[in-house]
Parts: sequence; structure tokens; C-alpha cells
Amino acid sequence: MLVGVDTGGTFTDLVLSDGGQLRIHKLLSTPHDPAAAILAGLAAITGGNPAALRDVAHGSTVATNAILERKGARAALITTQGFRDILAIGRQNRPELYALHPVLPPPLIPRERCFDAPERLDHRGHVITPLDLAALDAVIAQLAALKVEAVAVCFLYSYLNPAHERAARDRLVASGLLDESRVALSSDVLPEFREYERASTTALEAYVRPVMSRYLANLERQLPPDSRLRIMKSDGGVISAGAAREQAIQTALSGPAAGVIGAFDLAARAGFDHIITLDIGGTSTDVALCPGAPTFHPEREIDGLPLRLRTLDIETIGAGGGSIARLDAGGALRVGPESAGADPGSIIYGRGGTQVTVSDANAVLGRFDPAHFLGGRLALDLASAEAALEALGRAMGLSGPQAARGVLEIANTNIDRAVRRVSVARGHDPRRFTLVAFGGAGPLHACDVAARLSIPRVLVPRYPGVLCALGLLLADVALDLSRPAPQHADGLAGRADELRAEAARRLAAEGIPAEGMAFEASVDMRYHGQAYELPVPLGPDMAARFAEVHRARYGHVLAGAPVEAVNVRLRAVGRVKKPDLPGEPLAADPVRAARAAFLGEKTTASGALALYEREQLSPGAAFVGPALVLQADSTVYVAADWSARVDGARNLILERGTAAPGASGR
Repeated sequence: MLVGVDTGGTFTDLVLSDGGQLRIHKLLSTPHDPAAAILAGLAAITGGNPAALRDVAHGSTVATNAILERKGARAALITTQGFRDILAIGRQNRPELYALHPVLPPPLIPRERCFDAPERLDHRGHVITPLDLAALDAVIAQLAALKVEAVAVCFLYSYLNPAHERAARDRLVASGLLDESRVALSSDVLPEFREYERASTTALEAYVRPVMSRYLANLERQLPPDSRLRIMKSDGGVISAGAAREQAIQTALSGPAAGVIGAFDLAARAGFDHIITLDIGGTSTDVALCPGAPTFHPEREIDGLPLRLRTLDIETIGAGGGSIARLDAGGALRVGPESAGADPGSIIYGRGGTQVTVSDANAVLGRFDPAHFLGGRLALDLASAEAALEALGRAMGLSGPQAARGVLEIANTNIDRAVRRVSVARGHDPRRFTLVAFGGAGPLHACDVAARLSIPRVLVPRYPGVLCALGLLLADVALDLSRPAPQHADGLAGRADELRAEAARRLAAEGIPAEGMAFEASVDMRYHGQAYELPVPLGPDMAARFAEVHRARYGHVLAGAPVEAVNVRLRAVGRVKKPDLPGEPLAADPVRAARAAFLGEKTTASGALALYEREQLSPGAAFVGPALVLQADSTVYVAADWSARVDGARNLILERGTAAPGASGR
């Protein structure tokens, strides 16, 4: 058995693959102890037989939450003498250009836990000043008095020569203050230049590593002893739990990454490789552009803190089913980014929630069906949601349904802006893409969002509410390694070979056979004097290749300007066993196939809606909106001017302005 587990802010989702069959399960998250919901879900989805599990792939928000909530380890930083304040000084960027009193996020490690030690390397990695061990011992004594749980070490030019950082780690371990796993070296975490970003990323690693290590140890203790636990990284690959303990910061954005991997895989199988993903969960909305393949970004920020690691290029906003609607001081309606979360959650869930959310607005407009929500396992408190929307409406001089429509309009506007940032703002026309909608609430908003952007088509996977969990089963083991480029260009291939040997060793440790390994080398290049680089595939005539990439990105080249290589990178992929997802033949009569799944109609504040049961919609079935498609993990809203059809993989394909074959299907 293979199981993918995604822990979200509101729900924990599971997908089990067993002998070519998929089973899904969804339950409320347990924010106080995420492992509790995971273990309960594993017991439920395996029929009380979790010992049969072979592989468990997990997408976690533990590292992200530790940073956002400032609940990480009590960490310290040791730097080269004179650089103690590097985290506080940063790049001196102003998030609000014209703010008279800008407020910057405080560093994770305060100044009283930042120390420096005499040592210095030059720009070639040669020793100028040896590491002063006596001074380091004095720092270690202060760290002991401060009772730190982890230490980040970031010395100048250590990416060229890690000897001083390793000596500092050995001294810390020998003192008995910390074991080796609690010391994060910048030469291991990010062996690249740019001192502040390297220090920030290493500090983040030290801050979350103990938290992630405790969480994984607790989870592994309660899993079957013969099962293998893998963790999703921010770049869409998975690694073993042991590797995740040593690279905890790599998991910081793992949940959204799994959704993009799963969405692109399923869409490509259906014939759509230019997609925009729309993942709406309980707390947030994540969108990503895949113009033929998932795209990556070399650097991200978490709560204003730079994280220089390869991540999937995902835009996240605080707009989910649990996003709270309220009136601001001026009487204007606002939605999000605050969320009701899983406890107490939206009013509709009947768990004590009192603040109106997006889910409550959808319920009042009839886009939930109480008899089928979460497979009928969760009773909905529709009366309380209606009363709360009526109260909100009265404050604005509107009826309850009008207030609900206003809440959805604002939520969809926020989502529209996020989609434009990843598409239009980057030169891509969304009309040439397919919107892949998933998450518990994604299919509810997909038609409205697509209509705003003139996107002609929406693909809703068979199990949209648990697609992130399915994406975990479709993800390969992936490693990203980098080293500074050698001084001479003819050494680039040799440096790539070094990385390839190291990657092959790591993949073998992950249980990947040699025939399942693939490697892709690239070089970060720039014109001499430029501040930023562009990745270029490694190969002959690198300068010409760089000119092509530069012209494609910026529209021009600097003829005759010298070109320099900065870093050599290697992307290593280990192919893993994936679920078999075979196609099925299409029904000869689309209308008859749809009628077999027709449950009747319901009257809502917006008019009549046809109801269909997703499990009974066989491949080839077709119908027109307005309609709701009901299933255990989500609800699909098909707007009035949209048609729907089911393909051979049981994806629901929604198209705007085109009629389904034959009659309505009712």
C-alpha cells in the first residue's frame, strides 16, 4: 500500500493506492498535534490495518507554521568577526517605499543570541586569519548560559572552503552543548555567495530543524516499523524522513508544491500541458503557472525573511474557505487573510465558529448540500450560517444572500489578482491556459475565476479535495545540489561530474536503483558586473547559450560583454513507483450517462441547481449548468453558462459557452 498524506490548516487529506485502486479519506486537522489526525486517517483508510503500509509520503506545514507563528527552536548564530548584525542589517530593503516609519519583520535570531568569532578567508577560500578556538570556546560558554537548542554557523567565503565552519561544529559538539544534528552550517545548507541570503537561510534551517526533527520522530514511532516515510520538499520532490531532518527548511512550502505536481501530472495525461493551478483550501489559495512544465524560483520569502532555495513558483494569498468576512472601520467589506482554521472553523461546521467565512457564504447560496457534505459524515449547521449572513447583511443594508454574494465576489477578486500576478504580469495570456481547480473549495470558485480571466476551460480532477495528497504519490525523489563555478570555464563539466557522483550516492541511500536516476546540470551565468544570474543548461558554447536565454528573458543581449559563470547546479531525480491510473472507455450516450448520476434539483437563493453524484458520472457523461457535482472530498459548482463532460480518467472538463452533446442530461 502507498499512502499520500497532506496536512492542511482545516483538513488532513489521505489517498491510498492499493493494487491499482485509489481510496481517499478526509478528516479535520488537529493543529495542536498534526500527527494525531494523520494516524487517525491512516487507521481509517487502511481499514484498521496500517501495518500493511509500505510507503507513506507526507506534505507538512510544520516548518512553515513554526516560522509564521515564531515557534521554532531557541537558536543562535555564529559569524565571522564584525558580521554579528548581518541578520538585522539585511539588504535594507523597504517593503513600503514611502512609509515614514517602516516596520521590518524581526530576525528569527535576536541580537543577544548572535555572536562572532575571529576568522577570515579571502575570495578564493584561502585562510587569512585562522579560526580562534579560544575565542570560540568563550562564545560556546555564552551559548550554554543562554540554553540554546540549535546553532547556525555562517562564515565569510565558507562556500569556497568549509574548513572553519566544520571546525566550529566539531568544537560545539565536543563541548557537549549540542549534538551534530543541531548545528547548521551554511556550507551545507547553501554553498553559494550572497552573504545575507546565505545567513538568513542557514538561520531558518537552525530555527526549524529541531521542531521538524521532533515531529518526524514522533510520527515515525507511531507508523508501522516496516513502512518508509518520505517528505515533500518545496521544489516538488520527496526525500526520506532522515534527509528531511538534515534539510528541514527544504520542507517549508511542501504542501502547495504537492498540489502543483499532482495537477500538472493529471492535466498532462488529459492532454493539457499549459495550465494554471487553483488550489483553494481552508486557509489559503495557491496558484501557479505551468507553461508546458512546472516553473521554479531560486528565492522566496517567508514572512519577509529571504529563503534562497529552489522552490516551485507558487503565489499564495490568504483566501480560503475559512477566510473571515468582516466590515472594516470604514464599513467596507473585507475577506481574509485571517482564517477561522480547523478549530472552531466556519459557522457551517457547527464547531463553535461565530465569524462569517467564505464557506458560510457558499452554503447560504446553496453551493453545499448538507446530505452529501464530506460524504455525509459532517452535519452542517445551515441555520446558524444563514443567521450570521443576515446579520452581516443588515450592517450593510443588504439581505443575507446579497451579503453572501458580496463575500464571494471579494474572495474571487482577490484570487483573480493572484492569478494575474503569475500570468499576465509575466507576459502569459491566461486565455491560452486551462485552469486546474482543486482543494476543498477550488471547484466551487473555478467557473467564476475563469470567467473573470476569460479562461475557456477548467479541469477538475477526479478527487480534487485530496489532490495534494495524490500529488505526493506522483512525486519523484528530487535533489538540488550547487557549488561555486570553477575559475576556468573548462572546469564546469568536471564540477558537474562531482555533483553527479554526490547525487548518485544520495539517491542510492534513498533506495533508488541506478536505472531510475536522471541528472540535469545547469550553470548560473551573468554578464560581468550584473547583480543576478540566469540558469543555462550545461553544454558546449555556454556564452552563446547564455545570450539566447538573456534575450528570451530581457529582450536584448550585450554584444561583446564578458560572460561569467557563478554557480554549477545539478537537478537529480529518482523515479519512484507511482499509482497506476488507467483510462476508461467513454459512454456511447453522454446524456444517458449523466442522467444515471442525476439526483434531482434544489432551489437556492440564486435559482435552481441540478445535483449530480460524482461517483456515478461515468466517462463520457455530459451535462450543462447550473449544477452542483457532489462528492466526499469537494463540491463542484458548474455555472449557468458552462457545460461539463467526463473524460476517460474521470476528470471533469468544464467549458465556457459550449453546450454539452444532446439535452441537459437531467
